[in-house]
Amino acid sequence: SWIKHMESTGFQIETHNLEAEELNATKNQYAVKPLYQSCHTAVFKNKYVFEGHIPAKLIQKFLVDVPDQAVGLAIPAMPVGSPGMEMGDRFSPYDVLLLKADGTHEVYAHIASYEQQF
Repeated sequence: SWIKHMESTGFQIETHNLEAEELNATKNQYAVKPLYQSCHTAVFKNKYVFEGHIPAKLIQKFLVDVPDQAVGLAIPAMPVGSPGMEMGDRFSPYDVLLLKADGTHEVYAHIASYEQQF
């Protein structure tokens, strides 16, 4: 699972199972528009949001050097082969998006292979 992936890299995870209304309010609070949404929403120190199956190494990189005007990272949907979405040897390349305070995004990283995530 994505949570086990995060914990294996040293992150301490506190989980909350929210009702849909509460989860949507959290996503809205952190400017996670519907086109950026996925199944998991993680909030770091009530400041940054991480939406979806983002590799831990990219979250670590983000937290060490937060880009100007950044509110977090997102991987829309649930790409096959991303951390927590392993399906045998299947893999779909995907982009990790940098979410900005003005509601826009840019590509933060392109993940072209399974190995590139670790």
